[in-house]
Amino acid sequence: MRFGALILLTLASLLAISAQQCGKQAGGALCRNGLCCSQHGYCGQTAEYCANGCQSQSARTFSGFGTTGDDATRKREIAAFLGQTSHETTGGWPSAPDGPYAWGYCFIRERDTSNDYCNPKDWPCASGRKYYGRGPIQLTHNYNYGQAGKAIGADLINNPDLVATDPIISFKTAIWFWMTPQGNKPSSHNVIIGGWSPSPADRSAGRVPGYGVITNIINGGLECGKGQNDKVANRIGFYKRYCDIFGVGYGNNLDCYNQMPFA
Repeated sequence: MRFGALILLTLASLLAISAQQCGKQAGGALCRNGLCCSQHGYCGQTAEYCANGCQSQSARTFSGFGTTGDDATRKREIAAFLGQTSHETTGGWPSAPDGPYAWGYCFIRERDTSNDYCNPKDWPCASGRKYYGRGPIQLTHNYNYGQAGKAIGADLINNPDLVATDPIISFKTAIWFWMTPQGNKPSSHNVIIGGWSPSPADRSAGRVPGYGVITNIINGGLECGKGQNDKVANRIGFYKRYCDIFGVGYGNNLDCYNQMPFA
């Protein structure tokens, strides 16, 4: 009798250990200690858990995001990320309730979806697919979809709308863009944590460390080096709002009004 009870107790323990821990398999539960939830409902921190099909904590796919430096630096990075992505998805207007900077994350897709943003020089384009802005960072152009998809293990060339319909993929692409240097541009991450040192060419172009050069990285060709303008001011307004919420300073060089865009 005691042996039978021991067997039952052992089986119960094994079942508890093997039971799925998170995600849709566990009623939407999150993993403890910031671990990733794999597509199969288990918690961990390797690529097996954080890459393809990850259900939550996708930020861990890119080590260092929001976890580099002291507490103020970490908060400032999150404020900068939210500030830029809130501008990209804003639905606010000057007289909006609670102010224009309370209206980020209103749109998933670019409002004008007529352009396919296909340049097949370095990355292919799938027939009938368009690579207009989607997700928090409004990922645009086939080459960005291709690179982001390769980095996170998703076929975004053939399935670009996953960036709009899958929340994990959506944020993974935004964090990929944030963490990845391209061409002669530093990563936004490296700028905001104070790890970027501008070259002589950068300095002669007015590009100096601060939130403003992140705007230059993201959309400098359309917004920077044109003097004071509402789009850059809107990005700054969102950033300041989040910094105030987190209780951290803004830092210097918030605008790119007099910065030449990256070539």
